[in-house]
Amino acid sequence: MKNGKNYPWILVGLLWVVALLNYMDRQMLSVMKPAMQIDIAELKSATNFGYLMAVFLWIYGLMSPISGIIADRLNRKWLIVYSLFVWSGVTFAMGYAATFNQLYILRAIMGVSEALYIPAGLSLIADFHTTKSRSLAVGVHMTGLYVGQALGGFGATAAAAFSWQATFQSFGVVGMVYSGILILFLREKDKSADAVSQTGKPTIGLFKGLGTLLSNKAFWVILFYFAVSSLPGWATKNWLPTLFAQNLHIPMSTAGPLSTITIAASSFIGVIAGGLLSDKWSQANKRGRVFTSAMGLALTIPALLLMGFGHSLPFVLGAGICFGLGFGMFDANNMPILCQFVSAKYRATAYGIMNMTGVFFGAFITDSLGKSSDAGNLGSDFAMLAAVVIVALAIQLYFLRPVHDEYADA
Repeated sequence: MKNGKNYPWILVGLLWVVALLNYMDRQMLSVMKPAMQIDIAELKSATNFGYLMAVFLWIYGLMSPISGIIADRLNRKWLIVYSLFVWSGVTFAMGYAATFNQLYILRAIMGVSEALYIPAGLSLIADFHTTKSRSLAVGVHMTGLYVGQALGGFGATAAAAFSWQATFQSFGVVGMVYSGILILFLREKDKSADAVSQTGKPTIGLFKGLGTLLSNKAFWVILFYFAVSSLPGWATKNWLPTLFAQNLHIPMSTAGPLSTITIAASSFIGVIAGGLLSDKWSQANKRGRVFTSAMGLALTIPALLLMGFGHSLPFVLGAGICFGLGFGMFDANNMPILCQFVSAKYRATAYGIMNMTGVFFGAFITDSLGKSSDAGNLGSDFAMLAAVVIVALAIQLYFLRPVHDEYADA
């Protein structure tokens, strides 16, 4: 199986489950506040809860470029296995947390371990898939993130039916068991004999890779629009359940699944449609991936306005669907667009830097919206994010002009 012609898609399937667990484990906390604050009084403050969500993002962001550098130099299979096992162990341990400080430390550790996955996983998929299937493969993988986000929304439901402690413990065990399955079936991409280390990855100078990236003007453009677009992305991940509960006047146990399923289902369609369209369009026009991504970003603009100011179920659900479709199309094409401007030797490092910058923007908006929620301004501040998307869209369309669908510099 590991050497068959279908293995590139088997790889996507294996990593799809990892992506699911990655987002499910981090997302559960965002909807379990009402249950957890009964036992941990500090969580009654939305500002404190924002700090708890933000510490993950700050640590995750700081680790992302480091994890990218590691993934470009070491065996990505074992990096993914160890990453999954550690963050699943942290999820399990959160079920035993009794104080705010314990939760804070565990979320910080989760930030370290989860940061190791995305650069390694996406670069591995990009290596296994040709330009004719790369956006679709990345898109299918991204659906795992969305399904994980949706299942994480059921954390409040599970906590209401059992307990928040049992919910964390159960999902932690699932991840640790699955890391054993990856040991059996996941493999690294074969590399040519020249300049290959014993780990199976090319030997790359630490500073050479960073220097090459930072001297690439197109990479700076990609980094900017990716980071700016992360503001509404992370705002939706961390505060949409709260916004749904406030705008629709429903309990969090209902708002959590409703908001996350809406985004996940529409994003699922968005990444598949965006992947198929991008792969086909790029064969006729080298800017096809850029145009597909831009179409997705454009859809999020009216969605953010409706999310912020909508107070009826049709408006709010419609906004969620529109946002999910658009952001899915955007998500499916970030790594494929990067492949048009960055050599395969540096893609994990490049995506790690992108992840760091995007997450730092996410940590800022997560903290900011926590204060907005306490002040009663969550909806209006959510709607204002449409303006930053317009800026990102203009930058992307004006500056990104690839001449190839695959950067061929070895």
